[in-house]
Amino acid sequence: MSSHYVPIDTNQRPLPGLTERLRLDKWLWAARFFKTRALASDEIDKGRIMVNEQVAKASRELKAGDRIDIRQGYLTQTVVVKALSTIRGPATHAQQLYEETAESQTRRKEWTEQRKHAVEPAATIEQGRPTKRDRRQLADWQRWSASADE
Repeated sequence: MSSHYVPIDTNQRPLPGLTERLRLDKWLWAARFFKTRALASDEIDKGRIMVNEQVAKASRELKAGDRIDIRQGYLTQTVVVKALSTIRGPATHAQQLYEETAESQTRRKEWTEQRKHAVEPAATIEQGRPTKRDRRQLADWQRWSASADE
């Protein structure tokens, strides 16, 4: 791994820490998909990350042009690797490391619209948590006393 600066565009400043090959978990961390490398490794181990439509391991080495499918919750995001960086920089640098596919952007927008128009789960609750008195009535619980048994 070399740690020299290689510019992506001639109009922009070069990204720090660019390299030719990089582990998948390090790239996901540097591209800001996960807050820590440990979280990235856990998601990879659970099979939620695929590289070139194959289940990947955390130690898999990426190269520019690889296609990564990242499943987070109900949504699967598909990105193409543009550059590899060993340094986790600001979000503007992280966004230069990948490009989201058009299909993935469409899926994300549709999912967002569905969530906007979906019923709020809390709206279906008619009342809040039962009080102690309500719980007693629900269980049809009879109080007893040791002095009443005589």
